[in-house]
Amino acid sequence: MPVQRRVPKRGFTNIFRKEYQIVNLASLSKCTDQEVVSPSVMKNFGLLKGKDLPVKILGDGELSGSITVQANAFSKKAKEKIEASGGKAEVI
Repeated sequence: MPVQRRVPKRGFTNIFRKEYQIVNLASLSKCTDQEVVSPSVMKNFGLLKGKDLPVKILGDGELSGSITVQANAFSKKAKEKIEASGGKAEVI
């Protein structure tokens, strides 16, 4: 029997999938001394890896202080928590 029939075929790879670097709100508490937290600031604080992927903010943790967070995407919970603390969530 040919090899392509012997090897199991599993899964599905979505070629349109968009990968993000994720940052939680708990990690953003390191950057509270900044007024505007952009991906370059996050990289300086060591929150992002060296990859050139878009950044997504997730709502795990609490945010103290009002800061403006700039990222490519936000979860609904993260956006609510940022605005509840008096900050802004800006999509770049």
